Amino acid sequence: AKEDVSVIFCVSHPLAEAGLRRRLRRLLLRLLLRLRACLRFLSPVLPLPAAAAISEGRAARKVLVERGGADEADGMVMWPPAPVMELARLAVDSGGDPGAIHRALDPTMLPVPDVQRAKRNKCQLTRTPYGRRFANKDINSYLAFLFELIAARGPSVGLNVSLSRYDFFHGHLFLASGTGRLGILFHAKEYPAFDKELFPYSLGFCQAGSNVVYDDSMNLRNILWLAPLPSNETKAWLSPGVLVVLDAHPDGIIYQDMIRDYVRDVRTIYEDDFGEVSVDVNYLNVANSAPANRVFIC
Repeated sequence: AKEDVSVIFCVSHPLAEAGLRRRLRRLLLRLLLRLRACLRFLSPVLPLPAAAAISEGRAARKVLVERGGADEADGMVMWPPAPVMELARLAVDSGGDPGAIHRALDPTMLPVPDVQRAKRNKCQLTRTPYGRRFANKDINSYLAFLFELIAARGPSVGLNVSLSRYDFFHGHLFLASGTGRLGILFHAKEYPAFDKELFPYSLGFCQAGSNVVYDDSMNLRNILWLAPLPSNETKAWLSPGVLVVLDAHPDGIIYQDMIRDYVRDVRTIYEDDFGEVSVDVNYLNVANSAPANRVFIC
């Protein structure tokens, strides 16, 4: 890449400029191909038309509550229910202000429940000992849907996760730099089991009792959801939603460019690399609880 960029300093002729543009296009294409090789999509790459999606009313609620088939789930990722679309537009219209998300939350403070005897181990899973939910219940249902969809579809790309406090229970909601686009960076494999050979690291109280094995699937622990992107000039939508696993294998561009040196063993991508972080989204798998009631916003 350095050799390609160095030609910028040698431009003194229109033909040289044309040659530079061609080389830069080739460089960009190579970078895009390297990035594409690290993306493991959990939803279709080619979008359904918005008119084909289940986005509002009873049909959307049925998919959220009863968990419909694959086509319905694809539609829900690309064109979510109306309340989620409204939140996505609010994020952009606010100029990427995290406060816009905070104002959409119900003010009721909910104690974070004890999950898998976390309190016995002195483990506090969430940023605060209380959480909130969105005032619109369909948004909470949609967040639960995303967690469950990732767990269900992950094996198709090599990511096997459980909705447990050791593995997959949280994400970070952000507003993307430059656009304000709404997104969530999910983290799975949060507390791998201590192992003298495989994972000789102590992660504190919350690691105690973990059955999460440290293996190559750690490369896939970062999962990105992006909401549909609205135009900031019209009521149109510029692109659909997407759900994708970011493969951070050591030979790939994501590992080399996005994983910081001090977290390379755990392959953590940080949410603030994408934009302004607003809240943490937690899915606490409490028995006999409706999926939407397992969501705690902190």
